[in-house]
Amino acid sequence: MARKGDFTASPYGEPRKFDPKFRGPIHNRHCTDVLCCVIFVLVILGYIALGIVAWVHGDPRKVAYPTDSYGQFCGQKDTPNENKTILFYFNILKCASPIVLINLQCPTTQLCVSKCPDRFATYIDMQSSYRYNKSYWEYYRQFCKPGFNKPWKSVAQVMRDEDCPSMIIPSRPFLKRCFPDFSTKNGVLTVANQTTFKDGRGKTRNVTDLREAANIRRVIWHRRVGSGINNVLDARSVGIKIFEDYASSWYWILIGLFIAMIVSLVFLVLLRFTAGVLFWIFIFGVIGIIGYGIWHCFWEFRRLHGIPGSDLTIYDIGFQTDFRVYLQLRQTWLAFMILLCIVEVVIILMLIFLRNRIRIAIALLKEGSRAIGYIMSTLFYPIITFILIAICISYWAVTAVFLATSGEPVYKVMANQSLCKYANLTCYPETFNTTNVTKLCPGSQCTFAFYGGESLYHRYIFIFQISNVFVFLWLVNFAIALGQCTLAGAFASYYWAFRKPADIPPCPLFSSFGRAIRYHTGSLAFGSLILAVVQLIRVILEYLDHKLKGSQNAFAKFLLCCLKCCFWCLEKFLKFINRNAYIMIAIYGKNFCTSAKEAFFLLMRNVVRVAVLDKVTDFLLFLGKILVAGGVGVLAFFFFTHRIPVFTQEAPSLNYYWVPLLTVIIGSYLVAHGFFSVYAMCVDTLFLCFLEDLESHDGSAERPYYMSKSMLKILNKQKM
Repeated sequence: MARKGDFTASPYGEPRKFDPKFRGPIHNRHCTDVLCCVIFVLVILGYIALGIVAWVHGDPRKVAYPTDSYGQFCGQKDTPNENKTILFYFNILKCASPIVLINLQCPTTQLCVSKCPDRFATYIDMQSSYRYNKSYWEYYRQFCKPGFNKPWKSVAQVMRDEDCPSMIIPSRPFLKRCFPDFSTKNGVLTVANQTTFKDGRGKTRNVTDLREAANIRRVIWHRRVGSGINNVLDARSVGIKIFEDYASSWYWILIGLFIAMIVSLVFLVLLRFTAGVLFWIFIFGVIGIIGYGIWHCFWEFRRLHGIPGSDLTIYDIGFQTDFRVYLQLRQTWLAFMILLCIVEVVIILMLIFLRNRIRIAIALLKEGSRAIGYIMSTLFYPIITFILIAICISYWAVTAVFLATSGEPVYKVMANQSLCKYANLTCYPETFNTTNVTKLCPGSQCTFAFYGGESLYHRYIFIFQISNVFVFLWLVNFAIALGQCTLAGAFASYYWAFRKPADIPPCPLFSSFGRAIRYHTGSLAFGSLILAVVQLIRVILEYLDHKLKGSQNAFAKFLLCCLKCCFWCLEKFLKFINRNAYIMIAIYGKNFCTSAKEAFFLLMRNVVRVAVLDKVTDFLLFLGKILVAGGVGVLAFFFFTHRIPVFTQEAPSLNYYWVPLLTVIIGSYLVAHGFFSVYAMCVDTLFLCFLEDLESHDGSAERPYYMSKSMLKILNKQKM
């Protein structure tokens, strides 16, 4: 048995002295880190002000609706374009010039239309057939400027004034914009099964010119809204199919997540009675599953022997988009088998050398199960944290959208003449016709280019976006910190009750929440601020890494990689320190720095216990999460692949069964993580209390331990 006298002088401070009046979380406490609390409140008020300013200046319609050359939204209700939801380009070939990427403006009229063209046609052909086929004109005119009804107007004048497009091309809408209807036939790019077309001036062009113009046009639009697309056709097709799968299976996904919640709750209840048995089953179950994986890899390795092409290496075939190709190689299965063997050996060695520590971890889990059983309300506290984080995410997203759409419409001179000195200069539609630009550059127009502005507000929009991200990270970390401190106070009330459950104070969770908000908002904000600063630096490093992907500077890439690794480690360390600091704040009511110092010194004085027990407990809880997610995932797999006879008719027909399957698996893991996070916080709190109990008590009648009899029995047996 550990005795008080066993603890010698340590560079990490002296053990806490015995206090006969101590009975758990201190009730007579004072406010801590008041300055940080004031700053935090002021930042929240400033954040609200930023949201109001963004709301006043921003207009999300700029993202939701395309904008035509006159600055009008396509498809907006109560406007002439209400039924015209798609943006049409008069001559998309003009978008193929590289200068377009600099000016972010395609020098052609852009018009709102109700539907995209479905055939090839030119204005010249329409005019030549107008006298005997007026239906040709009736179809063509819907892509001309509103009110234009002069099909006899000369082609040169129409092209100069851009009253009508010189040609129309079979197109289909994507992101509410008409793009040529590309398809591949026998490896050849076509549009409406044609490889060539007339460009409206009597010249025959190849459809690859359209592809180049469409790609540049997409780059322009995505630069404006801040996103990108690699393959429009594939993304559109896959996106529609995924949407259809979600539409037909969403209620089954919700049922799967509900099952995951029930399984998680049942699992936590069972831990109270059978923690040891369940976790040994999990451990040996994982060993068995990995063993089966090794056997299956060996079986596949032998099965492929002698099959032509199976002895090729991964290096020989290179990168393949169809990953099933790799499964036909013996080398793939050999690599899997070696990897699984290493994992299997590591787990077995851990069980052999850490079996005694695992028993202590299981005792902590049983104690945590009892604590949750006495304070059942803690299981539902993650819902409050989820609501707070959802509010933060929603406010951040809305503010970011309004900031991104805060620009005013900017108009540029679009001239058909390449020598016009006014081309691409800023203009104002209200006064454009009164200037001499139209005289010096016949056919020039003042058309919408992009959203921007030169005011003080517009120049600092990027700074506002950075501030939006930073405060968002601060608030999210604060919500998590508040939850951790609240749960820690409730579970500490359980541990330090000498007679359980008689001495547990009433409403421990509510009381702990009240103490955290009333006295320690500043301390929680301080810890959250430190973490938010590190996370913001990581976001900036990721942004720089994204920008430098095409760079050839190897030293810059290496330095950036080292910085990312260092700040990732720093964030993990700070999360660990903060978590334990919040536990000490919940128990003793001291400020953040003092609590973090005492928690760190306590853990360092018991570094062996921390390194083994804490991580073994995390490992066992992780196995529980995998069990819940994997079990529900297997059930979902058999259901969505129609392999459950009873539900064959009820299972929806899907394009990709993996879409709802992955959603259920990931969602189930998150649900299990939500419940298990309470359990993990409980174990961490009990562990710190356990260490404090060992240091300040010796098990005598004057200084009795507060730990349970089962933990005391194991402690005496293992002579820790």
